[in-house]
Amino acid sequence: MGASGKNWWRGAVIYQIYPRSFADSNGDGIGDLPGITRHLDYVAGLGVDAIWLSPFFKSPMKDFGYDVEDYCAVDPMFGTLADFDALVKRAHQLGLKVMIDQVLSHTADTHPWFKESRASRTNPKADWYVWADPKPDGTPPNNWLSIFGGSGWQWDTRRCQYYLHNFLVEQPDLNFHNPDVRAALLKTVKFWLDRGVDGFRHDTLNYYLHDARLRDNPPNTTPGMADVPAINPYGWQLHKYDKTQPGNIAVLEELRVLFDSYKDIAAVGEVGAGAEGNQVIADYTSGTKRFHMCYGFDLLSGDGDPAAIRAAVEDFEAVARDGWICWALSNHDVVRAASRWHATRHADDFAPLSLAMLLSLRGSQCIYQGEELGLGEADVPFEALQDPYGKTFWPEFKGRDGCRTPMPWGDGALGGFTSSRHPWLPIPAEHRARAVSRQLGKAQSALERVRAFIGWRQGQTVLREGAIHFHDAPAGVLAFTRSLGDTHMFCAFNLKGKAVSFSAPVAGLTAVTGHGFTGKLVKGKVELAARQAFFGLSHSQGG
Repeated sequence: MGASGKNWWRGAVIYQIYPRSFADSNGDGIGDLPGITRHLDYVAGLGVDAIWLSPFFKSPMKDFGYDVEDYCAVDPMFGTLADFDALVKRAHQLGLKVMIDQVLSHTADTHPWFKESRASRTNPKADWYVWADPKPDGTPPNNWLSIFGGSGWQWDTRRCQYYLHNFLVEQPDLNFHNPDVRAALLKTVKFWLDRGVDGFRHDTLNYYLHDARLRDNPPNTTPGMADVPAINPYGWQLHKYDKTQPGNIAVLEELRVLFDSYKDIAAVGEVGAGAEGNQVIADYTSGTKRFHMCYGFDLLSGDGDPAAIRAAVEDFEAVARDGWICWALSNHDVVRAASRWHATRHADDFAPLSLAMLLSLRGSQCIYQGEELGLGEADVPFEALQDPYGKTFWPEFKGRDGCRTPMPWGDGALGGFTSSRHPWLPIPAEHRARAVSRQLGKAQSALERVRAFIGWRQGQTVLREGAIHFHDAPAGVLAFTRSLGDTHMFCAFNLKGKAVSFSAPVAGLTAVTGHGFTGKLVKGKVELAARQAFFGLSHSQGG
């Protein structure tokens, strides 16, 4: 059974489900809510505490559900509200908490609010979105850019004004300076709380407010910027005015008041990557009036270099005070970790090792569907591409479809995902070779080793709640101690392909078993084969 109580989220393991790609119950080639419900026993069997569902709301699907047309309706391709209620009921029976995405910074351009807002400059919702007059020469009001390419402003011929869109043109930004907007959004969040959800993942949390004076962003003069490939100019600016505004904290506090009016609710906010990311996370999660935790991006890039992982975690710990972070290695927006770490040839070792490392860090953690199977990034050809982001920047950037391909439940041509001959994205042969059906019940498979580790970890309170302190270690090894009271758990992970031996940096260690790894303690030395881990307990003072 998963965690329970007011602080169930602290140190929780959350399993992210991308509904389009999890399981198709009706044969249309697209995953849906009933498909998820049918596989919740599998998810619960992993030993995780909660599930996070990416958007399933009514949407024109320009950005696959992150463009919401109706915050309180299920898109018909995913099912009905009754299907959602059945999902929540079954998840709760299995001891799983249910968290859902909230995409509040922007809507679809087909949302009734936007249709009314763009109709005139005097209608009741005229100020519900971010509208601005052009400069005297007709160009956009400032230099803000869209993450998806080009200007962040789009001309609208109805109002003869520009509207702001931080993402697609079809995703106009809501005006959070308007209290009526915030009140309306709170009602939509309450709708799902009343249906029994246990928490939320808030998309683009630091994009809610913009600078009301619409000042230009300054250039990014960070050393080395001149050497960055000019694929997307978004990174050429310091995003000082189009996001992460000081007033955003007041919005978070309004949301927290609503959360706290229900029992045992938790919210994780997505904070976009940036030099100030950890400080923002610390600010957004400090105390008891803001968000419970925020989703960090620092481990969603890179090749698994232990020094980089250590630096990311230590940087957060240095500024965190009483804040809390949710770590992840993969999600629906980034290249899967197995490919980034060049580990697809060693997937049976990589998946349990990388996830054991992740789940031993201080914080909460997200596992992305298929990560437990050791899936790498799929190579989706241009003619099969669905992601508008990838279509814009192809071929230098191939978009996000490679991490969004369907979950392989079986090893047949359709991967057990669908009965349709035309799934929404192709299911590569290398994923079908790592299907659930091929790994379930096989003791040394990635899946079973991950399940065994999570089961063991659930009994280690020090790994859920303890402080963290890093140690110097040989190249390729990440080593740290988690401490809670007088209990100290030393953890070492050999993330590279060469066996190592080094003196244990903690005195009085006793090797711990039951986690599935083969690391040893021999005469005061930790011995680690390639892609193996060691855990040891000490009850001495310090660590």
